[in-house]
Amino acid sequence: MAHKGLVLVTGANGYIAASTVEAFLKAGYSVRGTVRKLSSTDKIKEALSEYADQLEFAEVPDITVPGAFDEAVKGVDAVAHLASPVSFDFTDPEPVLKSAINGTVRALESAQKEPKIKNFVLMSSIVAVLQQREEDYTYTEKDWNTFAEDVVAKEGKATPGPIIYFASKVAAEKAMWKFRDEHKPTFTLTSINPAFVAGPPLVTPGSADEISMSNRLIPDVFAGKPLDQAGIPGAYNGYVDIRDVARLVVFGVEHPEKANKERFIAASYYAPAQAVADILREEFPERAEIIEKGTPGEGYFSDYRYLPKMVYDGTKAVRATGQDYIPWRQTVLDTVEKVKAVFV
Repeated sequence: MAHKGLVLVTGANGYIAASTVEAFLKAGYSVRGTVRKLSSTDKIKEALSEYADQLEFAEVPDITVPGAFDEAVKGVDAVAHLASPVSFDFTDPEPVLKSAINGTVRALESAQKEPKIKNFVLMSSIVAVLQQREEDYTYTEKDWNTFAEDVVAKEGKATPGPIIYFASKVAAEKAMWKFRDEHKPTFTLTSINPAFVAGPPLVTPGSADEISMSNRLIPDVFAGKPLDQAGIPGAYNGYVDIRDVARLVVFGVEHPEKANKERFIAASYYAPAQAVADILREEFPERAEIIEKGTPGEGYFSDYRYLPKMVYDGTKAVRATGQDYIPWRQTVLDTVEKVKAVFV
């Protein structure tokens, strides 16, 4: 057992969760990760083999059933809840919202049964913050998405996939704060709300299909996809490095005096496909024929700050932690280093 205690990370084999597991291990914690099937943990175990004596996994086949995490929380000092459905292709809101809300509530209910637990950190999303606006606007932790759940209520199965996902993140985070108000748990509660997450995955992908949806932009550009089709076409390209997100989850556990009852937007850069192409064409001149040139320098600021129309203000996290975000160029190059074998 590591000296800092045992943390439960739910959905431990997900893209963000796997790096969060690594961040806790590096910070001196032991980790118990929950997964739907234990057979899915081999690659994580391999990637983190140096921490074998600090890492264990528990099977939770259905996170929505009462008592789902009762066994998993035994002896745990903190919970990082990251298990939640992620896709922009959902077609039916009901199971998605049920999984997101009930999964969060079940994790909280189980946490209340384990007296050792002092901290609970939820992986929410920037989409729980965003609102539809016409004018230029800077989003902070005070903002809430109030439209996604209304669309789902009105449109049902006709709701666009991305809106279903947005609604699930809003509903899950609201469920946590409601639980706090109604049950007054003795542990601290913190929410991390990242923009699109990019950066090197813990587990090297075996194929392009294994690359997380939010992390597709950089590999797509490297692979030579047309810039207007790279990443998630039509999406707003606000990003944060996966290692910064993982670091903020650890911060939520390590610094309850600063993190309790707080939301932290994790967002650092606006970087469309053109910004990625400009970096990669410079760094990999031998791929100049493959990586689309586009219109160098257009559509973004040279320091990758957000466009005035839609600013995600991630500075609260910087002030709280005293640490700035990883530079975008480093995110791009470290991501390529980790995934390029799939494309080269």
